[in-house]
Amino acid sequence: MRSGISEFPRRRKVRAVCWSLLLAGFLGLVPLQRGIDRELKAAGMFADVLYVPSGWLLRRASLGHEGLLANLYWTRAVQYFGRQRLEQETQFEMLGPLLRITTELDPQLVIAYRFGAIFLAEAPPRGAGRPREALHLLRRGIVANPDYWRLWQDLGFIYYWDLKEYETAARVFLAGSERPGAMVWMKVLAATVAAEGGAIGTSRLLWSEIYRQAENEQIRERARDQLAALQAQEDLEKLNRLLAQFRKQEGREAATL
Repeated sequence: MRSGISEFPRRRKVRAVCWSLLLAGFLGLVPLQRGIDRELKAAGMFADVLYVPSGWLLRRASLGHEGLLANLYWTRAVQYFGRQRLEQETQFEMLGPLLRITTELDPQLVIAYRFGAIFLAEAPPRGAGRPREALHLLRRGIVANPDYWRLWQDLGFIYYWDLKEYETAARVFLAGSERPGAMVWMKVLAATVAAEGGAIGTSRLLWSEIYRQAENEQIRERARDQLAALQAQEDLEKLNRLLAQFRKQEGREAATL
């Protein structure tokens, strides 16, 4: 079982792989898109409906083909993103609307939330550089798929990597760890990020709970080490406060500790 801290570099590698796969393969989606267009025409749908700016309106007009339309819009979102990347464009104006329409048509199309958030959050020229919009997309995904813990994982990583909001990231990881089927390292991530954000008390509580509940000895050993490190950090901070107080009162440095 992986420890939580190993997920941070792993997440970066996952993003890098995503770029390679998408840039290499988005042109191959053209036949798929054409096939979907043919199916739409065969179903009696008009081309104009593809450009209606509201997924809800499209859903009502789809005559039961909303899943097909969602796949079409998702395909076009990926193609649009890949084309902008290949042309070294830094503007992705249509990305947000395409993702919104896709997920309004099919709120359970989880891949659109997960990959779409990466497209939106990553800084230019790799992505749109709009992490707040990525958060909004993921939160909509969580509302539609409340028990899918991977969306909480993605949300936490955007707070951590892209926004450097460590306390919020820790809360998100902790909330995600309580979803059905969530991996134990989600709680490890919460504890690790809480400590990095300076919330030592929160981190200690989480590591203590991990130590009590973990069945994996490697994770229990890591929890023991982290608890010892947190205690040492707290002792050092206490010592520094005492030294500062002595310096202020006596006007000199302490000769001994």
